Amino acid sequence: MQNRKLRMGMIGGGVGSFIGGVHRVAANLDGQIELVCGAFSRDPEKSARTGKELFLDEGRVYGSYKEMIKAEKQLPKGDRMDFVSIVTPNHVHADPALLALDNGFPVIIDKPLCFDMQEAKALQAKVKETRLPFALTHTYTGYPMVKQARKMVEDGELGPIKKITVEYPQGWLSQKLEADDNKQASWRTDPTKSGKAGAYGDIGTHAANMAEYVSGLKINKVLSQLSKIVEGRLLDDDASALLEFEGGVPGVLACSQVSAGEENNIKIRVYGEKGGLEWQQEDNNTLKVKWQGKPDQIYRTGVDNTGYLSETALANSRVPAGHPEGYLEAFANIYRNFGMHLRAHDAGENHDMEIYDYPDVDEGVHGMSLVDAVVESTERGNIWVEVKNN
Repeated sequence: MQNRKLRMGMIGGGVGSFIGGVHRVAANLDGQIELVCGAFSRDPEKSARTGKELFLDEGRVYGSYKEMIKAEKQLPKGDRMDFVSIVTPNHVHADPALLALDNGFPVIIDKPLCFDMQEAKALQAKVKETRLPFALTHTYTGYPMVKQARKMVEDGELGPIKKITVEYPQGWLSQKLEADDNKQASWRTDPTKSGKAGAYGDIGTHAANMAEYVSGLKINKVLSQLSKIVEGRLLDDDASALLEFEGGVPGVLACSQVSAGEENNIKIRVYGEKGGLEWQQEDNNTLKVKWQGKPDQIYRTGVDNTGYLSETALANSRVPAGHPEGYLEAFANIYRNFGMHLRAHDAGENHDMEIYDYPDVDEGVHGMSLVDAVVESTERGNIWVEVKNN
């Protein structure tokens, strides 16, 4: 493993899948990982067609994830896949992940972690038992300027944190696309596939993870309002929540999939006693720093910005300033850092999670705890609910 590319197997991500293609590009970006096998669909014909389009050995394109994991386990260690990437809808996360871990394969999985808290706890226990690397693709924390913001907060540059606000507006579900058999809309609005939360489960989990990542504080309490704006929709398509972080720090979270005209502009602001930070995905190479009584500062990503950027931000940058780094690079940072950990784990060495970090199973379990708390708060009449932190 030390002198070759890591071999990846994929579950899900067949023809027509948006997120499957994103995972494949991200995994390949640094030239450290190659896709060698896959069970890309529950439909064996579709899985075979996907494998053909990706120029894979037809003998390593499988009709089910169970078949893939069993067959790959029987191959010599130097030939079999090294880890599994799971890019299925939420209700098909836990079973393949548990099976992969049981057979000695590390896992990288799309968010949210799984369908419900019972599955989340089972995954957490299995990761603890096997001690295998396990990554969760909360993509937006992979941006260099998000890592810069986290480091500045961690180093106390803003002083004690006083307020946190985070938002994630989208507009793509402003109309009832699931009624027209739109695949992406259909499973995301179906409680049997998505879980108990719609917009909050899909993008609110990203916003909450972002707030906790940058601030370094866990959310302890929530007071939420989940709304079904589009008539006849089965799950929430808009969510607002008051948050209470560790130490009593107040926060606000808003996410929506019915904000017509919006794309994917996740945005966070963190305010301390001395100043604040602001970052948004639509200008992801910029971090705005606001000082009390002083002019604002603009921080920019780039491997040559060594005068003020942290080691972590620089380590997760690839190109000089002025050359945009975006969503795919942020995604790739998670794959690269996970891959580095996988190599270190295989060699019995330590991995530097301070610099080359990635979201793990514990963050996934906490995210599911937040889903439960947000839903409970709304169902009980918009009251404060404590988050059952893992």
